[in-house]
Amino acid sequence: MTWWSDLVAAEPDFAARVRARFAVRKHGTMATLRRDGSPRISGTEFDFGDDGQLRLGSMAGAVKALDLRRDPRVALHSPTEDAPPDDPSTWDGDAKIAGRAHEEQPAEDGSHSFRIELTEVVLTRVGDPPDHLLIESWHPTRGLHRRTRH
Repeated sequence: MTWWSDLVAAEPDFAARVRARFAVRKHGTMATLRRDGSPRISGTEFDFGDDGQLRLGSMAGAVKALDLRRDPRVALHSPTEDAPPDDPSTWDGDAKIAGRAHEEQPAEDGSHSFRIELTEVVLTRVGDPPDHLLIESWHPTRGLHRRTRH
């Protein structure tokens, strides 16, 4: 299993840039799988803990938590910030994390907390010069790769 702390150890600069994209606002987006296999999109808060774990939580009995209990596959998307229309080159990009959710001990109020095992981390941003996108992706077995899209 690969955790946030493993990414930080392997690629600290990349991990810091990804974490910065998740920190631009309090709420991001997560995708889970419904019982019938169709996707469910939910808002959520992310916690990059001091203990090297990436966590997310939900209220007791929330459908997103029930989805994760049934099928732990999850995709997380950072909050999005738009660049000014007159200068799209200033867009700082967005980050995505795919993984598996591992439920921790429920809280006294029944709320849920999940640690996220990483299977892929992607950062997309405007390149330099700003005539292309730079896509950086990290996989636990393949490491960090960069590619461009014009």
